Amino acid sequence: MDKFGKSQSVKRVEDLRFLTGHGRYVDDIAPQGALRGYVLRSTVAHGVVAELDASDARGAEGVHLVLTLADREAEGLDVAMGATVVTNRDGTKGAAPERPILARDRVRFVGEPVAFIVADTLAQARDAAEMIVFDVDDLEAHVALSPGGASLHAEAPDNIAFDFGLGDEAAVAAAMDGAAHVVTVPVEDNRVIVNSMEPRGCYAEPEGENRLHVSVNGQGVWGTRDNMARFLKLDKTQVRATNPDVGGGFGMKAMEYPETFLVSYAAHRLGRPVAWMSDRSEAMQSDNAGRDLNSTATLGFDADHRLVAYRVDTVANMGAYNSEYAQPIQTELFSKVLPGVYDIQTVYMRTLGVYTNTTQVDAYRGAGRPEAIYVLERAMDAAARQMGVDPFELRRRNFIRPDQFPYMSATGQPYDVGDFDRVLTRVMGQADVAGFVARRADSVARGALRGIGLCYYIESILGNPAETSRVDFNKDGTVSIFVGTQSNGQGHETVFAQFLADQTGIPADRIAVIQGDSDLIATGGGTGGSRSVTVQNTATLAAVEVMIEGFTAFLAEAEGVPATKVSFDDERFRIAGSNLTPTMLEVADMARDAGRDDLLSISKRIKLEQRSFPNGAHVSEVEIDPQTGVVTVERYTVIDDFGNLINPMLAEGQVHGGVAQGIGQALTERVVYDEDGQLLTASFMDYAMPRADDVPMMYFDTEATPSLYNPMGMKGCGEAGTVGALAAITNAVQDAVWDVGVRGVQMPFTPHRVWQMINAAKGGAAA
Repeated sequence: MDKFGKSQSVKRVEDLRFLTGHGRYVDDIAPQGALRGYVLRSTVAHGVVAELDASDARGAEGVHLVLTLADREAEGLDVAMGATVVTNRDGTKGAAPERPILARDRVRFVGEPVAFIVADTLAQARDAAEMIVFDVDDLEAHVALSPGGASLHAEAPDNIAFDFGLGDEAAVAAAMDGAAHVVTVPVEDNRVIVNSMEPRGCYAEPEGENRLHVSVNGQGVWGTRDNMARFLKLDKTQVRATNPDVGGGFGMKAMEYPETFLVSYAAHRLGRPVAWMSDRSEAMQSDNAGRDLNSTATLGFDADHRLVAYRVDTVANMGAYNSEYAQPIQTELFSKVLPGVYDIQTVYMRTLGVYTNTTQVDAYRGAGRPEAIYVLERAMDAAARQMGVDPFELRRRNFIRPDQFPYMSATGQPYDVGDFDRVLTRVMGQADVAGFVARRADSVARGALRGIGLCYYIESILGNPAETSRVDFNKDGTVSIFVGTQSNGQGHETVFAQFLADQTGIPADRIAVIQGDSDLIATGGGTGGSRSVTVQNTATLAAVEVMIEGFTAFLAEAEGVPATKVSFDDERFRIAGSNLTPTMLEVADMARDAGRDDLLSISKRIKLEQRSFPNGAHVSEVEIDPQTGVVTVERYTVIDDFGNLINPMLAEGQVHGGVAQGIGQALTERVVYDEDGQLLTASFMDYAMPRADDVPMMYFDTEATPSLYNPMGMKGCGEAGTVGALAAITNAVQDAVWDVGVRGVQMPFTPHRVWQMINAAKGGAAA
């Protein structure tokens, strides 16, 4: 096909190389003969380093470098990683203890890097690590999700990282006092390990005189370039950062890790390529985890079951140190969607961040918004039960109405448009909510329990609102589009080429998408927060407008007619009174022949003043075998409002993947540490990822209300599936076990946990 049709489903062009083994992932393209790095990690969760002697390792066969923190400090170089902190309720800043790239005098979690060994082969590096004398005097570990316990950092009394508040606490208290109904619900959000298909990895290699190339399987290159330049005391122009193909990121790969600094330093110091690749167990111990917070939600309603107040109190686990974005996630990002889709202006949230002797927690698909929606939608479901109201109708009664838009939320988010009632009506029909009673009766007749659950979510698209798009017309008749985002498997090569083809008529198979190279692309916002398609394509649209304007003026001058006589119809230029109808590529050739190279490379940077707000409804049905506790998701229906879609197939794929991750957290995934801070779920033998039979066929469609905040009316979709899935599954499980007396269910719903809940409610023996 020569040209994509606008908003048509088009298969991903990159999949051919991925499925035939031709992907170029970081470990595939590491330079031949690169030295291999290995990280010696702490096996103790909390302790004072009594001895660290690497002298024998330095003389081991094949070893080129053994690096400890003392070595780096002896050279007068920076050793600390950066992180963003939030403002506390009292106006002070959140705690900012040093996070060194290698342990200083104390280790604080199992998996913390202690030394970095570089050798000819990975086996030699591992052998040398065994020769390092590493002795630790154990300290008591603090793993409870609460303040207090053994102190991790002098800068954080009682292990409190921050004490964040937002809203009018007094007004909420007064409204609760006057409410006809007050419902309080405890909500646990279990820690998960991200487990991207491709573990983290990177390599670095010298490029010319005093210049370094760093390649990392991340979610953007510009932060890496700037951080490595600072770390190595180089100018930014002396560092080139690239991202090759990336096998999954989900937020976990959006930030820097110690290994990137260590590899970069080793390559710069040794003058040779150095590569490092995580294995799966190493990843489970050292990758930033997701979620891990406990909340208490309180809702106040008037006599007509309308919301009058909402309060959330949360304790959020930071792990042993601040990761790059951890503090803002469960505070500022959580607050973006705190009131959800409901017309409620009296709200208050307080979040207490605590340090524990566990791996750091940071962004995971949705980063704060799934956590906030999960709490709210669990509370709304519990309120419906307590007040004896249909849970679908309770939400409908409290929706922001279409005539209230634009609507300023209680937390300062300017919702532009939405029709939540229409989406809810559509999902109820598509999910056949009316037929649920009969399906439940059939399950009961077979000795099973059946439940139905709803989640109505709203998302706030985050990340950098600015982006640049550059389009180059090449001599061979192809076109290159340079983008500031980074694909982690979402299909960027397809959707960005598709959009440019839609706007210009250039055949998509002649468009190459260039990404992930700081030398070729001066600046970019990377990928995160569902920003990529909306922000990047807005920049592309602006570049196309400049392109059309320039080509129009060129044609008018060449043909001796006013510019008003030249038009472009998304496929061809047309000149009034002439049969000349050149395509965009043909005009580019004409401009090249005329020496107008200024028309052959167009760059435009834009900034969106407001972000969009995708929303939608998820309805899940589950069936539970009370004899075994096995939960099966039998039906799953999603109706989303993503605004206008560029490629519906890719949007549906994003929803499917997001729902699968939500099902994983709800049914199978759970990180467990023992009281000494040892990770008990450090392999797939103990940490259960969702399997194919856990994920049902699901129905997806859209009811669009185009966004007013970008010219295409688009809304992001990358994280929406996860945002809606957690509460939809949990509410369905609660509905299934309600009649047997189970109250207050908490994820994950593994067979043993569900069997325990059911038997405890029945008064039976629970293991």
